[in-house]
Amino acid sequence: MGTDFDSSTAKYVIRAKIEIDGVVDKPDVVGAVFGQTEGLLGEDLDLRELQRTGRIGRIQIVIRSQGGKSKGEVVIPVSLNKTATAILAASLETVDRVGPCTAKVTLLKLEDIRGAKRRKVVSRAISILKGWEEDIAPGSDEITTAVTKASKRNVAKYGLDKLPAGPELAGSKEIVIVEGRADVINLMKMGINNTIAVEGTHVPKTVIDLTKKRGMTTIAFLDGDRGGDLILRELMQVAKVDYIARAPEGKEVEELSRRQVTKALQTRIPADQALALVSGRKTKRQPRREDTFRKTERTRTTRTRTPDKTRTTQARAPKRIRTAASRAAAPKRGRTPKLSTANVDAAYIKAVTDVKESFKAVLFGSDKKILVECGVADLAKTLESQDSVDAVIFDGVVTQRLVDVANSKKVTLLIGAAKADIEKKPATMRIATFDDVEQ
Repeated sequence: MGTDFDSSTAKYVIRAKIEIDGVVDKPDVVGAVFGQTEGLLGEDLDLRELQRTGRIGRIQIVIRSQGGKSKGEVVIPVSLNKTATAILAASLETVDRVGPCTAKVTLLKLEDIRGAKRRKVVSRAISILKGWEEDIAPGSDEITTAVTKASKRNVAKYGLDKLPAGPELAGSKEIVIVEGRADVINLMKMGINNTIAVEGTHVPKTVIDLTKKRGMTTIAFLDGDRGGDLILRELMQVAKVDYIARAPEGKEVEELSRRQVTKALQTRIPADQALALVSGRKTKRQPRREDTFRKTERTRTTRTRTPDKTRTTQARAPKRIRTAASRAAAPKRGRTPKLSTANVDAAYIKAVTDVKESFKAVLFGSDKKILVECGVADLAKTLESQDSVDAVIFDGVVTQRLVDVANSKKVTLLIGAAKADIEKKPATMRIATFDDVEQ
């Protein structure tokens, strides 16, 4: 429709979310936006006229339907002035129906493309300058003085949880989440002062709330070990994370050099991709059961064929027979025994197979039938909206917060891909991982 729009001339981008009580397609939303704003603001701000004259670009709409409802995002690049852009953005919120379904449009933000470009230029210039100084005079007195001064700055305490943080965190629109206090100190030595530490595998509410602030860009800079993988999975469940940076495999952020830190932050990747890589690495590391069986058989064969002179001269010790009384008297181990497929319903075992590596969750009722399915990130919210749930199977980390929410909904079985440290486990709830119930 209309002339081609040159995206390089756009000044602003309007971003709005749309929620529809029904299942619709993208063309339905496009028709509703054009139809319900037509004639509302006069000819000068009519969407069709603006698009025809090249003052707005192609309206981009993404719609996802689940559970009989549709949600999505509307994006409009604009080359109007600020006032006209604000009026146009406000007009979108008047759209209240899509076809026969009720709808609600909410403005998310107005992005200043030129402002974003300026910030990118400043950030890149700082990066170039730091690299230039390091390459030209890596051992100069100026750099030594700057590093020494940065290392002497005190680590701040942020939020109700009093978490270790850099001195510039409070006023920053971009934050770097690390694992511990030592990581914060190491990054401060390199001039990175917008940091905060989670201090453990359980993500504090202070960090969760901070990541969800409007306009905040979040980078999680994690250790290159199993602990970093677990924190990544929980962050993706409870917080809003935009990018993930990782230390080299087997190393921690606190021990990295300036060059390693710079490289890790420059090669950061979107959070969803990082989570997929972690899940793929976990699958790759697990040995196939057939290979394990063959290895065991080869070991047994080797031992059988190896002559043993001692066995021909010494009597074999009688096999110890354990009676019911001796089993009762034997001390119980502190580790919780794994669940077996014998005491887990077949519907739950099938659900484990279905949700594995999908980042989804399935909630069951007392009749073993599925109540609702959702994404892992929405699990806690979905649980809270239910009256009673019997079992939850999901592709994520079982955390103390999730256990507390599940217990309030009378959940008796909670199965996740991995499990963090659970300090308060309800007596009426069984908690397991995928490995515990796999055959």
